[in-house]
This record gives sequence, C-alpha cells and structure tokens, in this order.
Amino acid sequence: MKHAFVTGGSGFLGANLVEQLKADGWRVTAMHRRTSNTDRLRSMGAELVEASLDDPDSLRTAIPDHIDALFHMAANTSMWRGGNAQQWKDNVEGAANIAQVAREKKVGRMIVTSSISAYGYHRETITEQSEKLADDPRHHYLYTKKREEIAVRNEIDKGLDAVFLNPCAVVGKYDTSSWAQTFFLIDKNQLPGVPPGWGSFCHAGAVVRAHINAVEKGRCGENYILAGTDASFLEFFGKIAELLHKPVPKRTTPALAIQSIAWISDLWSRVNGHEPIITPEKATLVTRRVVANSAKAERELGYQSTVALDTMLCECRDWLVEQNLLELQ
Repeated sequence: MKHAFVTGGSGFLGANLVEQLKADGWRVTAMHRRTSNTDRLRSMGAELVEASLDDPDSLRTAIPDHIDALFHMAANTSMWRGGNAQQWKDNVEGAANIAQVAREKKVGRMIVTSSISAYGYHRETITEQSEKLADDPRHHYLYTKKREEIAVRNEIDKGLDAVFLNPCAVVGKYDTSSWAQTFFLIDKNQLPGVPPGWGSFCHAGAVVRAHINAVEKGRCGENYILAGTDASFLEFFGKIAELLHKPVPKRTTPALAIQSIAWISDLWSRVNGHEPIITPEKATLVTRRVVANSAKAERELGYQSTVALDTMLCECRDWLVEQNLLELQ
C-alpha cells in the first residue's frame, strides 16, 4: 500500500486530495495544526499527526519513514498587508523547512501545490515558459509563492525529488473560504460590484487527480500549470447568481472604482486592525486578466482541463447547501 503524507489536508483542496487518495487505496497521514478542525479528515480515514511548518523538529517527528509521496498543500492565501509577516513564515520559511526534512527523510517524491500567482501578472496567456514576474512585495501572496518555489528548488539541488503544480482559480466542493465567499455575498445581496477581470477556473477534483498522477508521471523540477475554463468575472458571478435564483448582474464595475474602494478600506483597516472585504491586492487580482494554458499538464499528467464551469459551480453550491451553509429560495 502506498503511503502519502499531506499538509493542508483540512483545507478545501486538501480535503479533495485526501478523499481521492483514500479512494485509490492509499494510506494517508495528514498533518494538522493544533487549532485545525480535523473531523472531516478523521471521517475520511486519514491518520492524523500534529506538527508545525515553522518547527523542523516537529516535522521530523511527524513525517513517517518510507513515505512514497509528500503532498505540500498547506498555504497562507491572505491578500492583506496585515498578514504579510505570518504569510512569509507560512509560505516561504515553511516550504523551506518541509522540503529540507523531506530530503533528509528520503521521501519518494514531494508534490508542491504552488499557484499561477508565482508567475505574476501577464498580458498574454501564461504558460510554463512565461517568466515568473511575482517580484513586487506589495502583491505579497504572489511574491511568496514564487519564493516558495525557490526555497524548494534549493533542496532539489541537494537531491530532493520534487514537482510543482500551479493551479489557477480552483472551484469545487469542500470550499468555504475561497470562491464560496462569492456565493455567500450574492446570496445575501451584499455583492459590492462585479470586477472587470478574467480568470482560468479549474475543477478541484481534476486538480487533485493531476497531483496524484504527478507522483508517477511528473518530471523532477518541472512546473505544471493547471488551468481550465476561461471566463470573465461577469460571466462567473452571473452563473452563481443563476444557481442561487438571484438577479444576474448585467455590467461590471470600473476597475478604478474597485481599486478606490480597496484603498479606502485599507486605510480604515490601519485604524481598526481588521482585514477589509476588498484589499488593494484583491482589487488588482480581480481587475486583471489572469488566464493560462495547461497543455503540458494535459499531455504529461493526464490533466482534465475541460470540466464545464457550470459543473464545478453546481458542485460547490450543492455541497454548501448540503452543509446548511446556503439555503436556496
């Protein structure tokens, strides 16, 4: 029986990964923080171990010997300057620590869940040959994802076998904090506006299947972009509104207006210390065109990039309803 070690298993994408690993017959050891809710992981049959990415000794104790694959999915996805210091510790120092321990313990392969954000903002469609432009610390999440990859590559140079997967905007079940937030805002008629940006939206189930396939099919040191259906946010938000039987937005809000609201909210957050709903970093993300090409992952990992946007959004909505987090009218 193959044995996987998973970080971030209590999160949205991690839960999808653990579910598929168990369905495939893997033994799964899932790392969690002391404050994490582990009920879902336990119900899926994962073996639980407490450790911290900022404590290499706890990682050495937590990671069993003879692990076939270590899936590093844990990430701090904050897009607020108030969380930058902790984000650096989580995403960069944490990745460096677990990559070092993975090399020391000779894990079979490390699969790193990076992000399309490591490539920064491009006017053209992003591919693996695109330059990684995430070098502006003001866009801190993007900045840390590029440096997370650099930290792991330092261990590859010392003998670690690792592969990088770069998902775009992931949609699917088990989500309560990512695009599920848009469901909640539209459901409560609290959507402040529709941004004029575009994104590549990918299905959570297809993304984690590519992760599992990368254990055998991926090439050490390579990046694999996981894109999907390209759509404007007007189309994306409109489909969510239809699924919730809410009025469908007809027009976008100008980028300048969204950015102005974000800067005012950010200034107010300096007074009250609370993260605003819209930050300058989020405003930049949703007013740009961030689309990518996943031909390499399709070819080498068997990645399924053609899951329809309606399918992934329905899956997300149905799970939220099942969990009593949404109530359809």
